Amino acid sequence: MSDCNGTLHPRARDGLRLFNAGEYFEAHEALEDAWNAEEGDAKDLYRGILQIAVTYLHITRGNYNGALKVYQRSRKWLNGLPDICKGVHIGQLRGDADKVIEEVQRLGPERIREFDPVLLKPVKWEEGNHVYICDRCGSKMYEKNCKVTCPNCGNRFDCSDLNIYFD
Repeated sequence: MSDCNGTLHPRARDGLRLFNAGEYFEAHEALEDAWNAEEGDAKDLYRGILQIAVTYLHITRGNYNGALKVYQRSRKWLNGLPDICKGVHIGQLRGDADKVIEEVQRLGPERIREFDPVLLKPVKWEEGNHVYICDRCGSKMYEKNCKVTCPNCGNRFDCSDLNIYFD
């Protein structure tokens, strides 16, 4: 994938934080926002991670068939990605999800409620240099003198706002 050296969309970062907090439905929503805003190959990255969030949501709700179905779908998006993409450790996520599904299958539909949620590992990711994406129009924003401005729609933040919107 050609887009793996870039940075994550702000909503994708939100989604990863929510995923790692076990808020799988909310993670799905945030990652879906990033997926819809993305124009490049990173769509597959966001879509694959959000499918794993939905898989984990199904597991926590005891939905065996839903978990298996969405997990299989996630593989379509994650298998073509390198082990690290935009700072996200996709190889580790794939391996963690594989172990989760092995345990779900071992338990079967009758015992899925016995699933140990400790097996639902967080997504490991690192943020590189910040690239700010406008939350209004999706354009790349530019930083100068403690101001971050969107050249497309004029949306603007100053340095005191950045940790509110982008951390």
